[in-house]
Amino acid sequence: MKQSTPAGPRPVSEETIIEACGDHPLPELGVIEQVWETNPISADALAGHAAVAVDAFDLADVPEGGEVAIGAGSRGIANIPTIVRSVGSELRERGYEPFVFPAMGSHGGATAQGQREMLESIGITEDTIGCEIHATMETTVVGVTPGRGVEVHADTNAAAADAIVPINRVKPHTDFQGNVESGLSKMLVIGMGKQWGAKTAHEWAMDWSFRNMLPEIASLLIEELPVVGGVAIVEDEHDDTTIIEGVPPEGFLNREAELLAKAYDHLPTIPFDEVDILVIDRMGKDISGAGMDTNVIGRLVFGPEPAPEKPDIGRIFVRDLTEASHGNAVGIGSADFIHANLFEATDLSDTLVNALTASTPRGARIPPAVETDRAGLLACLSTIGVSARKAVRIVRIRDTMRLGRVAVSPALIAEARERDDLRVVSEPKPIDLDDGQFVEDVLATDG
Repeated sequence: MKQSTPAGPRPVSEETIIEACGDHPLPELGVIEQVWETNPISADALAGHAAVAVDAFDLADVPEGGEVAIGAGSRGIANIPTIVRSVGSELRERGYEPFVFPAMGSHGGATAQGQREMLESIGITEDTIGCEIHATMETTVVGVTPGRGVEVHADTNAAAADAIVPINRVKPHTDFQGNVESGLSKMLVIGMGKQWGAKTAHEWAMDWSFRNMLPEIASLLIEELPVVGGVAIVEDEHDDTTIIEGVPPEGFLNREAELLAKAYDHLPTIPFDEVDILVIDRMGKDISGAGMDTNVIGRLVFGPEPAPEKPDIGRIFVRDLTEASHGNAVGIGSADFIHANLFEATDLSDTLVNALTASTPRGARIPPAVETDRAGLLACLSTIGVSARKAVRIVRIRDTMRLGRVAVSPALIAEARERDDLRVVSEPKPIDLDDGQFVEDVLATDG
């Protein structure tokens, strides 16, 4: 007799949630806008800024016609195709032969094709940037660190080039705090190290800490490889490009520290320190290396590092995964509940590979999945306590990058009226649900 195959895990229905915790009334939501003063680079000036950045490179030892390996990552950096194309074009004008290589550790399922597709998803193709893309997961051991004897890996194509130029955004990291966090040095160590180099670095960080390890390995790479400089990018609160700067190799650590301070000044955050329920419409690798920026949600998944003191968030409900993540939902473990859409979009294999590479198994844990938005909200409301429900503090955001406009409950609307850095855009009204799902996308324009 043929036996039926048992069904796999399924998201929990709204009816089951109501049976388990009751049908609590949903609070109204209004919209507020954060008031920021920004000065982004205009679209017409972006290419010129990127080209001027090449002036900072040390090209004296690069032969005419020499290959220049331009490192590009998987992050959703504003205007990155324009910046990469302009840097490559300027190098070609000066008589060199640029190519782009994926500098993204294990992203893209730790395959060369997957990494090429990651670049394509953020607009970097051979047609858009005007030069070849050389993708490989093979690495060359550049050397070993003094004292600990850690093998240092680098992308084989990049290591064989006549010059190397990483292009990356400088910003606060999601796993640790130090003088150097996300930026050019990290791209050399983690991104250019591919899967094996990234895995080695994350394993050693459990004992060594990133804040100490990154500067030492980056210094070794700069000494042993033809790193002629890098292009550092800083974005403002609206994720618009505000700084494009060429950094010579000897300035990677010191100048990065200065640019990091500027990036912290521009870091968008949730404008409240205490939140009962945070609803996030989407997470993803193009939004943050951790899927959701841990500086925004106040939850870390990397073991040895302390979590930020603020914000204090009771429950997090995440609704979906970006297409550019290609199923990699690493960081999903920071949520308390997830929507069926996120559950079904998750590629367990890619997610686990990334989590293993980063030594963050908690980041791959799958939270309870529910079929509807209403079920997710009810699950959150039923687990924050009776007192919190009386004047519940709810925030809904598009993602952890776009925080210009956020939807909030009446208690937070009242607080916003008393603050100069916040503006009430729309008054609270009942949450519009169709078959248990959000209908009106009040955050389509994030201000």
